Amino acid sequence: MSDMYRPYAKLIPIVILGKRFEVPEGNLLLRQMQFAAPDIGFGRYCWNAECRYCEISYRARPEGPEVNGLACAVTGQPGMCVTKAAAEIRYNMADALAAAPAAEK
Repeated sequence: MSDMYRPYAKLIPIVILGKRFEVPEGNLLLRQMQFAAPDIGFGRYCWNAECRYCEISYRARPEGPEVNGLACAVTGQPGMCVTKAAAEIRYNMADALAAAPAAEK
């Protein structure tokens, strides 16, 4: 386990832009995205909610309302669904998104 992640005991399922990923529980969503797509580390993110490069829209639960937020300020939860992501995230996750399985509806 890398020091960049908060301690975790298991991986949890989340959906990012229609694709399913397993990520470390109890971590900020941007860190979870980095676990799924290491190229996130090459992005222009400030990691402290100032740059806005990690803006997202998400549903905390599949049936829940869509909420806007920042991936560096939201902790990913099992079943979370990221429905929209800033261009920087989409760019840095392009390879991982192309390779990941589609989420079940």
